[in-house]
Amino acid sequence: MNFRIMSDTAVLAEVGQRIQQERLNQNLTQADLAHQAGVSRRALQHIETDGVCTLASLIRILRALAKLDALDSFIPPPGISPVQMARLKGSERQRATGRRGAKSDRR
Repeated sequence: MNFRIMSDTAVLAEVGQRIQQERLNQNLTQADLAHQAGVSRRALQHIETDGVCTLASLIRILRALAKLDALDSFIPPPGISPVQMARLKGSERQRATGRRGAKSDRR
């Protein structure tokens, strides 16, 4: 599935459908999963139908479905690029330099 060409609404709907399918695969009712996740059944219903939820609710639901580890492939931890590593000679960056503007922009 190519999420890049999908609208935001379509991506949210797909996430909701996948959560619903996983819930059904685990033979859980909406009430059971909502209780296990600590969210309202109505909140779970919104996620499954519209894909609309808070990030905290999504994390709770994924944890209840034992799918929280999927976030690691969703957003992998950022690494240091080889160019940065060579510049820093092995030390990890602590700060971003930010944008540098004209002298009149500086305070």
